[in-house]
Amino acid sequence: MDRQTDFLASNQKKHINIPALTGQSYVVSMMVLFRCQTAYADIFDTAKSAMQQVYTDVAGIATVGAVVCAAVCLFLMNFSKSGKTVDESRAWLKRIIICWAALMTLGGIVTYMESIIPKNMFSA
Repeated sequence: MDRQTDFLASNQKKHINIPALTGQSYVVSMMVLFRCQTAYADIFDTAKSAMQQVYTDVAGIATVGAVVCAAVCLFLMNFSKSGKTVDESRAWLKRIIICWAALMTLGGIVTYMESIIPKNMFSA
């Protein structure tokens, strides 16, 4: 008889109480959110400084690259005997200047938009 009750007890499926599980997960998630609220402002400050650093690095690399490419285009324009090479160099020089100006303008746009959008819009 004991073997039979042990066998039946081991084969029974466990009952999962879904409403209780949902309530417990809600409580745990709210506790985690409330504990993370103090770090909320730090996230934006960290992201802002990281993006400024990335933009500064990209702008520096783009400026050096644009100067080198523009120098190559100018050398080709001045020392080439072919009219086709001169025209292509002039076209590439225009593209380089336009792309560099667009990249530098992005920093100005972000700075301008940052002054327009109030910072309290992002706080809880």
